[in-house]
This record gives sequence, structure tokens and C-alpha cells, in this order.
Amino acid sequence: MYFDAMSFLEDDLEGWRGYGALLDLSDEQLSIVCEGAHGWAGRDLIAHMVAWQEHALAVARELAINEVSPTKIRGDADWAARGDEINEEITRTWRALPMSEVRHRMSVAAGELRGHLTVVPESRWVKNSEMLRFFLTETVDHYEAHRPDLVAILGSAR
Repeated sequence: MYFDAMSFLEDDLEGWRGYGALLDLSDEQLSIVCEGAHGWAGRDLIAHMVAWQEHALAVARELAINEVSPTKIRGDADWAARGDEINEEITRTWRALPMSEVRHRMSVAAGELRGHLTVVPESRWVKNSEMLRFFLTETVDHYEAHRPDLVAILGSAR
């Protein structure tokens, strides 16, 4: 449980830090499929993580000016209807992007999300259990859940 935004933001920054090593890999290394990581390549892990950060960013932007987030409401309904099909769609969509775009989006998404969360009133996310759970799911908890994938991909690239 978090009692203030700064504690969450520090944990988010620390949790994301290890993923930056993906940007040190060459385009070829990011394209190697790793069976120990859901059959993903490094670019697929980036896609999965960053797409969900971008979703959280859209929610944070709305919460900065509104009490509720229509994006979150739509996203929850979409997840309930399609579940992991969404993740497969993310993978397909991001595989079609140039690697420069994948790298750029990875290099900015987490920072933009943290920046926007600093202007969202704490009552709308840190002190709102549903919204805090949402942001944890899309960030800190998500980073931890996929850490084995990160380790496998980095290991297979070296």
C-alpha cells in the first residue's frame, strides 16, 4: 500500500530500471526469439511492457483533469471481452513498427507516465484503491512479473 505518490514513483523508477538494458542490445539481438520468454524476442517484451505503460499514461492524462478515466473503463471492458488476445494484437502491431520507433517509445513512455502521475491528484489514484491497483498492475507489479523474461532475453543475447 502506498500513502503518497512519491513512494510509488520511486518504486516504479527502480522497477523499470533493469529494462533499460534492452536498449543496449542491437536490433538483431532484439529480434532473436527466446523460448524462455514466452517465445518473445526482446522487441516483443518491449512492446508488451511499453504498450501497457502507454495505456496507463492515457489513463493518467485523463485523471489529471477528470475524476474518472473513460480509457480505463473501455480498457477494462475490452480486457474482459478479449483478454490475452489484446496482448497478441500488441505483439503483431509492434512487430510491424520500425525498430527506431520501438526504441523511441521505450525510451519515453515510463518517464512520461511518471511525469503525468505527478500532476494527478493523489485522491484520484494513490488514495483510490481501484486506481492504485490499476497503476500497480500496469507498472511495478508488471515489471516484476516479466523480470524472468527480461533475464532470459538478456541472457540469450549475450
